[in-house]
Amino acid sequence: MDINGRNFIKFQDRLNKYDLQNSPEAAEKQHSKGKLLAWERIHILFDEGTFEEIDAFVTPASIEKGFGRMTHTFGDGVIIGHGKISGRLAFAYAQDFNVMGGSLGAVHAAKIMKIQNMALKMGAPIIGLIDSGGARIQEGVASLAGYAGIFYRNVQSSGVIPQISVIMGPAAGGAVYSPSITDFVFMTNKTSHMFVTGPNVVKEVLNQDVSFEDLGGAEVHARKSGVANMIYEDEENTLLGVRKLLSYLPSNNLENSPYVFLAETQKDTDEKLREIVPDDTNKPYDVKDVINLIFDKGSFYEISELYAQNIVIGLGRLDGKTIGIVANQPKVLAGTLDINSSMKAARFVRFCDSFNIPLLALEDVPGFLPGIDQEHSGIIRHGAKLLYAFADATVPRITIILRKSYGGAYCVMNSKNLGGDFNFAWPTAEIAVMGPEGAVAILYRKELSESDDPAKLRKDLAAKYRSEIANPYIADEKGFIDEVIDPSITRKKLISAYEALENKHVSVPSRKHGNIPL
Repeated sequence: MDINGRNFIKFQDRLNKYDLQNSPEAAEKQHSKGKLLAWERIHILFDEGTFEEIDAFVTPASIEKGFGRMTHTFGDGVIIGHGKISGRLAFAYAQDFNVMGGSLGAVHAAKIMKIQNMALKMGAPIIGLIDSGGARIQEGVASLAGYAGIFYRNVQSSGVIPQISVIMGPAAGGAVYSPSITDFVFMTNKTSHMFVTGPNVVKEVLNQDVSFEDLGGAEVHARKSGVANMIYEDEENTLLGVRKLLSYLPSNNLENSPYVFLAETQKDTDEKLREIVPDDTNKPYDVKDVINLIFDKGSFYEISELYAQNIVIGLGRLDGKTIGIVANQPKVLAGTLDINSSMKAARFVRFCDSFNIPLLALEDVPGFLPGIDQEHSGIIRHGAKLLYAFADATVPRITIILRKSYGGAYCVMNSKNLGGDFNFAWPTAEIAVMGPEGAVAILYRKELSESDDPAKLRKDLAAKYRSEIANPYIADEKGFIDEVIDPSITRKKLISAYEALENKHVSVPSRKHGNIPL
């Protein structure tokens, strides 16, 4: 038949009907809430002109009459497809809240599972743009089965391809568990929400009044629950943040991260590093100052910045190569490890190890946070997660002890006997079972109790302990660290060490998997 015949007319008619789903009225409905259309989000996320949609014209499953109206639409409320992000293949799905509230039915779920399967088969990242009212009630168990199928594929892809969830509206009930399995969760302030049970159910069951924002807003999940890794003030910057994160990551677990050429020559030594750690061992400083001087200029991308701020995690580039950073933060809780910081760091270490990203630990930790709440809430089990994560990691692992390194926390932060490949220390390092003041109080209890000036004696004894026991040279001489280095050459030393570790290979015991203390 002629291309201008009836077949072409039908073909064009479907295209016109599909375009009407993104009408000016639909756009205004989203824009009035500070949100973008699903297609607008796709256009920001992917390189211009590269996204190819799949299954655009599928229609919702039929249901028995009398159980709610089903709108006849193409696509069933979700866009799926593939394209390029910074020139590299990526897959995505974007739920469309303007089509049946983005609710998930059998066909909607089948589309998401289809693109998940494709991403896993092709070894490319998958990004979920989530904006959905949840399970489609009219379809009953089929909706729940759809969620389960998506969760299953999340687990199968875990550690094989990067999975990123971008919450761009509501994510409620069972819908929240797919994001929680993925590697990173992005949220937009004021317009995205996550909760297992919404405000209405909380009111009905517990008689508590709470707003969407206070129950499951971006700030709540970024600061309190730790569910959200990154939050931004608008959707455009949220999506640009996803693009930036992907620039640090390999496409799958068989590749290395992309190399980025330095825009300008950067010195491998910096004497400013000698000035950061204060002479007073109890005085705080910002470990991010150390990170920014060591790594390529402007390359540090912090993750979970607002949560458990006593530890800093993120990705940086060292001479163009991606490195995962875990650093104690002396500015917050003196850099102690607690439950939340241990879990935050352990999860990140596991991610880096899954995707061949070398690790660097910057250590200044006086120990684990003491207290009844921490002990009763399981600091032993949660602290062991970080210990397990480092010990189980086979990627190149380097530690630099900047200052304090006491007790069990010394062991946990990628110590030599935990499998650290290179362990360095600055001259300001203090390595001991406990801090000088605590040690003196135990070792010289009798002398202190009988002294005419216990405060002066304690100070003198602590100085002696620091000089004769806690200094880094003893650990160096006994082989527990590889070298005490001049802080100014830290970048140069790290570049050389990671080059030496490029072909690192570890043979692990034959087993199905270990049993991390979850």
